[in-house]
Amino acid sequence: MRFAGRSAMLAAMRLLVLGGTVFLGRAVAAHALAAGHDVTCVARGTSGTVPAGATLVTADRDDPAGLAALDGDFDAVIDVARRPSHVRHAAAVLGSRIPHWVYVSSCSVYADQATPGQRAADAPLLAPLPLETDDATGENYGPAKVACEQALLDAVGPDRVLLCRAGLIVGPEDTTNRFDYWVARLAEGGEVLVPGAPAEAVQWIDVRDLAAWLVQAAEQRLAGAYDGIGAPVTRAEFFADIAAAVAAEPRLTWVDQDFLAAQGVGPWMGERSLPMWLPLPEYAGFLSRDVSPALAAGLSLRPLADTARDTLAWLATAPPRKPWAGITREDETGLLTTWHTDHPS
Repeated sequence: MRFAGRSAMLAAMRLLVLGGTVFLGRAVAAHALAAGHDVTCVARGTSGTVPAGATLVTADRDDPAGLAALDGDFDAVIDVARRPSHVRHAAAVLGSRIPHWVYVSSCSVYADQATPGQRAADAPLLAPLPLETDDATGENYGPAKVACEQALLDAVGPDRVLLCRAGLIVGPEDTTNRFDYWVARLAEGGEVLVPGAPAEAVQWIDVRDLAAWLVQAAEQRLAGAYDGIGAPVTRAEFFADIAAAVAAEPRLTWVDQDFLAAQGVGPWMGERSLPMWLPLPEYAGFLSRDVSPALAAGLSLRPLADTARDTLAWLATAPPRKPWAGITREDETGLLTTWHTDHPS
């Protein structure tokens, strides 16, 4: 095999990014280029552009042979696919050609989302999506990611694969507004409706920190399963750090989940929802995972204040987009009025 005897730390790589035009994939390509690597991105080329300096190869991963035209040898591949067929196609075509694989999975693969402090190495997984199913949306997302993981491990082998189970990825160029809703809202000031309780845990990771670690994992040929997310902090710390970063002094009104549910406000994402909030106790483990193994393996995290400031600056120039989460100011005002009526001080 061409990669036998190669050093575990490569000074410069030929890196293949399956993606590379949007958010995390683009951040991975940008970081790899900055680190001096030769970067080839494979995408349809319809969702965005690759960073300057990267080579774009257009391909359709729905086609089992869509990656067959890739020329030359690569030292590592980083893949962000969610559809199992895409992973199976890639592994079948490239599995024997590329020494190391980094696959971006998700914390949604876990079967137990209620127990705090779990680690990737021993947390139970959901059943994989059946072979005849390739829809990775909605409730299929977690099982689809499990199926992707298993397909890659079966085809390539555990010693050559890093499974990065990412948490909520945030920062500039995020199209989902599951973090920047709070950055923008706190920056406006005034009375802010915030969900849950101050002591509840939240977790996230800046897209640039995750991208840097994925490239580092490829350089070092790190293998195994890790949670790619920052250490948990309290919800009170989360809001306080964002407010300080954007030079705002909002008045936080903590509203419990029973009230929000009764008012038809959903958790996490979707129409009329509040992001970075999940019902307890059934999701007490989703935003409180033990990430010490990833930190010990080199994951480095920037302060939340830096992420908040950079996100606010990006929002000032970001193109209009349909929100994935959040409530309108008018809706928030009505909810606060009802809350104060029901809970007079």
